[in-house]
Amino acid sequence: MQDPVLSLLFDLIRRRSITPDDAGCQDLFASRLAKLGFDCETMVFGDVTNLWARRGTASPIFCFAGHTDVVPPGDTGDWKSDPFEPDIRGEHVYGRGSADMKSGLAAMLVAVERFLAEYPDHAGSIAFLITSDEEGRARDGTLKVMEALTGRGEKIDWCVIGEPSSHTELGDVVRIGRRGSLSGMLEVRGVQGHVAYPHLADNPIRRFSPVLAELHGIVWDEGNEFFPPTSFQVVNIQSGVGAPNVTPAQLSARFNFRYSTVWDHHRLKERVHAILDAHEMDYELRWHLSGEPFLTEPGRLIDAVSQAVEEHTGRAPELSTGGGTSDGRFISPAGADVVELGPVSASIHKIDEHVRMGDVGALTSMYQRILELLLGGASRA
Repeated sequence: MQDPVLSLLFDLIRRRSITPDDAGCQDLFASRLAKLGFDCETMVFGDVTNLWARRGTASPIFCFAGHTDVVPPGDTGDWKSDPFEPDIRGEHVYGRGSADMKSGLAAMLVAVERFLAEYPDHAGSIAFLITSDEEGRARDGTLKVMEALTGRGEKIDWCVIGEPSSHTELGDVVRIGRRGSLSGMLEVRGVQGHVAYPHLADNPIRRFSPVLAELHGIVWDEGNEFFPPTSFQVVNIQSGVGAPNVTPAQLSARFNFRYSTVWDHHRLKERVHAILDAHEMDYELRWHLSGEPFLTEPGRLIDAVSQAVEEHTGRAPELSTGGGTSDGRFISPAGADVVELGPVSASIHKIDEHVRMGDVGALTSMYQRILELLLGGASRA
């Protein structure tokens, strides 16, 4: 394989970097970046390895961010080829992580190598923030790196994350923000009893039913210019003792809000607690905040990304805040403008994950063009 970006992608796919194991991917990056003049720093938190690499000391700092970890392949017998051995079939390369997001990583690195060959004295600084904890708990990865950087006064100005943002064709969608994600773990306590004597028991299912209906009936908001309406979803309810003539003593439920910048997690919590308290239930509610919503406003980063996409595809990208969460939720609060531009997402986390080989080369060119538009003010080599 002579193409440098595909060769790097193949090397990355062969590394079984299942969360949180980096499997040497970051060492490979650090070795190549060091040759380009980057100061490379390995940050280990718990069992997670992270790489922060920076070239230059001036502002602004442009950062490529991504993750080397992948989700487990599942039953490898269901794959048409070894998930950790890249397999070319037609115009696509198959393998776990090919789309999410080792193709993005490969494109970033080769784009920087090509950019520096033309602009060795570029403006500002170029950085990489790479973690092996994005697909897992996401507590010892980008979150911890950003805390460390903030603590010592390093501020990322612009960040491009290589997540698979595209929908059906490369560059048709660019993520400029993400909804917040807030989960609640609820336990409703009652009194177990005989089903024929409800007056001697307190059935938590009966207690919770009107609350559930009320929560589902609320129009939380209408969204705004950039975000769809807030979504409330119950993902699990458990109760019962396994006998048809016994009312249970407790009920557990888990629910999730995906919310826009109309809300913050404090006000959502207050609203839910007010509803629960009004129904006079004996309950315990624990919360888990995956991340607040973030939004990158129009400006130089979005302009550069949009221009790079349009030059290579002939069309302007859709600017979206859809999808789940990403590590952008940890980078944006420190003051960075964050966008996500990467390959087509249709096969991610699936059996026979794949990426179109031509898209990997095109993505590399887009990344290089973004660098030229933002940091290419200095003379060429």
